[in-house]
Amino acid sequence: MKSTLIKFLAAVLVLCMIIPITASCGKKYTGGDTLVVGYDIFSEKFSPFFAKTEYDQDVADMTQVSLLLADREGNVVLKGKSGEVIPYNGTDYKYEGLADCTITQNDDGTVIYEFDLRRNVRFSDGERLTADDVIFSMYVLSDPTYIGSSTFYTLPIKGMKEYRAGMTALYVLILEAGRDATEFTNYTKEDADKYWEAMDKAGVDFAQDIVDYVLSNYGEYASSPAYGGKWGTAITADSPYAVAYGMRMWGFGSWVKNEADEFTGAFKDINGKVYDCVNTFPTTEDYWDNLDAAYGGNYVELNATEAANADLFALVDEKLGDEAAKYNAGIVTGETVDKIEGIEKTGNYSLKVTMTEFDATSIYKFALSVSPMHYYGDKAKYDYDKNMFGFTKGDLSSVRAKTTTPMGAGPYKFVSFENGIVLFERNENYYKGIPKIKYIKFQEVTNEADKVAGIASGTIDISNPSVNDEILQSIKDANPNKELTGDVITYNAVDNLGYGYIGINANNVKVGQDPASDASKALRKAFATLFAVYRDTVIASYYGERAQVIQYPISNTSWAAPRPSDSDYAIAYSKDVEGNPIFTDGMTETQKYDAALQAAIGFFKAAGYTWDEASKKFTAAPAGAKLTYELIIPGEGIGEHPAYGILTSTKSALETIGITISINDPSDSNVLWTAVESGTCEMWAAAWGATPDPDMYQVYHSSNTVGKGGTDSNLYDITDAELDELIMVARKSSDTSFRKATYKRCLEIIMEWGVEIPTYQRQNCILFSSARINIDTLTPDITTFWGWAHDLELLEMN
Repeated sequence: MKSTLIKFLAAVLVLCMIIPITASCGKKYTGGDTLVVGYDIFSEKFSPFFAKTEYDQDVADMTQVSLLLADREGNVVLKGKSGEVIPYNGTDYKYEGLADCTITQNDDGTVIYEFDLRRNVRFSDGERLTADDVIFSMYVLSDPTYIGSSTFYTLPIKGMKEYRAGMTALYVLILEAGRDATEFTNYTKEDADKYWEAMDKAGVDFAQDIVDYVLSNYGEYASSPAYGGKWGTAITADSPYAVAYGMRMWGFGSWVKNEADEFTGAFKDINGKVYDCVNTFPTTEDYWDNLDAAYGGNYVELNATEAANADLFALVDEKLGDEAAKYNAGIVTGETVDKIEGIEKTGNYSLKVTMTEFDATSIYKFALSVSPMHYYGDKAKYDYDKNMFGFTKGDLSSVRAKTTTPMGAGPYKFVSFENGIVLFERNENYYKGIPKIKYIKFQEVTNEADKVAGIASGTIDISNPSVNDEILQSIKDANPNKELTGDVITYNAVDNLGYGYIGINANNVKVGQDPASDASKALRKAFATLFAVYRDTVIASYYGERAQVIQYPISNTSWAAPRPSDSDYAIAYSKDVEGNPIFTDGMTETQKYDAALQAAIGFFKAAGYTWDEASKKFTAAPAGAKLTYELIIPGEGIGEHPAYGILTSTKSALETIGITISINDPSDSNVLWTAVESGTCEMWAAAWGATPDPDMYQVYHSSNTVGKGGTDSNLYDITDAELDELIMVARKSSDTSFRKATYKRCLEIIMEWGVEIPTYQRQNCILFSSARINIDTLTPDITTFWGWAHDLELLEMN
């Protein structure tokens, strides 16, 4: 229920921290000894197993090496030990990592992943990294009580289900039974009461953390009418409106309006309780009650969806104190086994994993951190032949105990976290070579403008501010040449892992009863054609150089995304109902708009709409269709959205031919998500997040349409047999070229249905100090998947 505005405003580039690749060499280093990186707020969960935020994960990654790594396009490198040359942007790059991986698909459908590790890798304390450490790490991620962000345990590894069965953490049993439980089979009522007491105390702190986050990042927006602001100043922690504002910005209430649509100053939470904000104000206890009620006792989902910085279950552990280990430990509830049959040690530096079926997305889950068993576990509890893997099954207390102090075989060692600064020291045992810079500091910077000012003043060397016009101008002002890159700051932009789109629900925008009919597709393409033609002007006006229009419903960051250089690359919705090009070279923008409108008229006619030649308007819709459709856009009631101009321009054009789009821009974005997720929304504007693998199953497979018993994540209600088949075929292939061609056809089918109009691919930025960093030693061709911290051992200060 976290508001879209929060997601939009908070979207910043995660500084990619996958481990470096090339070896150190060359002349003696004589530069500076400390690099300072400006970061957002840390949660001090610096564990490769339990990190909650991207920033905490980055801290852990500095100390770790991954079993497998990804290249600049997000493809997994299978020959890390041997070294693999992969071209990117016209340059061949050699990728070297921890292991080689050989994949064998057997006739019986099983798949074997064989890993061969380097022999020369040591952890920062000098201990050798071996297959035992890989196996230990896999078993931690597979434990029945594991609740970190990794989904390694979902892999179809032979024996995984049997290993995880028959054991559940005590706190999970209590959560599953609920607050009103009357039977206590595996624990006592006193155990349950104590846990629920801790949960509610933690919940209040969890709610307060959200409020603090909102005030820290968005307090200044309170003076905008969109938030019912009438104070003219930013909301601060000591304001009586603080909790109400935090709840409002997180989608858990709204400012009350009178019949004249004027803000009254009162606040109404999602439970329906009204606070006059004179004598009564919502408290964090009220906020927690709202959170609790909204998720109906599903605290795992609540935590995953609503958390700002704090982790709900970590807060519960704090309230439980010394008894936390008891509640996190596994309770045997049925038949279980002592090992995972499909994870086998084949040598001191080799192992194999057998899966019961092939899934192209599985390989990404093997990019796990290989952490030291002797540090996170207990050597005395490791004996592979006796099914002992470094800890007692169901008891990860030794792993949790190291949550704030990571250690591994990465390029740097964790030293401390004090006063908002994480201090690292180079790892003298790093297998790629000793890093040239002795110390690195990750320093919390709460103000985006300070991330630029810090580099300009020399107190910060690298930062990743959220990009807007003011930030870009401040960068130019800092450089003597008034450009984004100059003698003071070097600007580097990368595509965001996701893209913006306009969606149309096929079942709600159709002719007759068949959303797959040619008439229904023509109806949706009529709208899509007009939405598409206004993208260039509107996106350029909203984002400037910070985004570009895309032509396919897939992020440019994906290796499967069609490229303009492809022979069959096409502009989205640029053909008329007969399949002829709508536009010609040399057309002005106005001429394109007119041509698109004529094409839309053709599509409406093909859909069966009645055209009146005298008035040049449509006068009637065919059965099942309408002359008026609603489009919901989360612009916070004031049109603050990249696609808003597209909608208003399309609305104006359609009005000239008798068709109406009713733009609903609610001040509460949950109006949109409620409609979309319930399958009642007709059209909407939003953005997708993306993953390195372009698997389309969740979003486009018919089994996941709303109400079909799947994930309810097919919001378009697209049900196409060919699309379903291609999605599943691509999932079962390890041939990247075949998958790319298959996904290209999938994208074409999606657009033939007219259910999605890709709008924009925005960019994030990383700033470097031109004065303090030797820019020539930065890893070249930084991408979404290949961040500045690759080749970190080669980076030099001036």
